[in-house]
Amino acid sequence: MERARLERRARLLAWGGNAWHLVEFGIALSAGIAAGSVALVAFGFDSLIEVFAAFVIVWLFSGGRGSSERAERSAQRLIAATYFILVAYIGIESIRDLIGGHRPATSWVGIGLAAFTAPTMPLLATTKRRLGRKLNSRATVHEAQQNQICAYLSVALLVGLLLNALAGWWWADPAAALVIGAVALNEGVESWRGETKIDDCC
Repeated sequence: MERARLERRARLLAWGGNAWHLVEFGIALSAGIAAGSVALVAFGFDSLIEVFAAFVIVWLFSGGRGSSERAERSAQRLIAATYFILVAYIGIESIRDLIGGHRPATSWVGIGLAAFTAPTMPLLATTKRRLGRKLNSRATVHEAQQNQICAYLSVALLVGLLLNALAGWWWADPAAALVIGAVALNEGVESWRGETKIDDCC
C-alpha cells in the first residue's frame, strides 16, 4: 500500500514537472533562436529531454514494473541516453560558435527565465531524489539529477547571458554551455553504468 502511494506520487511529480518543462522549452527555444544563443537553445533542449526522462519514470511505475530490476536498468539507461543527446548537441554547437566567433544578441527573456529556474529546479530535484530513495529506485534518483543539472545550466546560462549583455563577452555563452555539457556527460556515464548508489546524491 505504501509503495503504491509513493509510485503514484512519483508519477504525479513527473507529470507536473513535464507541464513546466514544456513551457520552459517553448520560451527558451524561441528566445535562443531569436538571440542566436547556443546556451539558451541547449537549455530549451535540456527541458525537452527532462520531459522524456519523466515519461520514462511514469513508464517505470506503471503496469507493475516498479519492482522489476530489469525495468529499473532499462529506465536508467534510457535516462542516460538523454544526457548523451544533450552533450552531443552542446559540444557541436558550442565549439562551432567559439571557432566561428558567433556573437549572440542580448536576451532579457532568457535572463529572466534562467533567474527563475535556477532556484526552483533544486527544489524539484530534492523532492524527486527523496522519493527515489524511498522507492529504492536509481532511475528516479538519476531523473532527479536531470532537474539538478537544469539548475546548474540555469546558473551557467544566467552568467553567460549577463556577461554577454553587460560586458560584451560573446564567448561566455558557448563556454557556459560547455561547462554544463561536461557535468551532463559525467552524469550520463554514471547512469549508464549504474554506478551511482541511491544515497550518492544529497
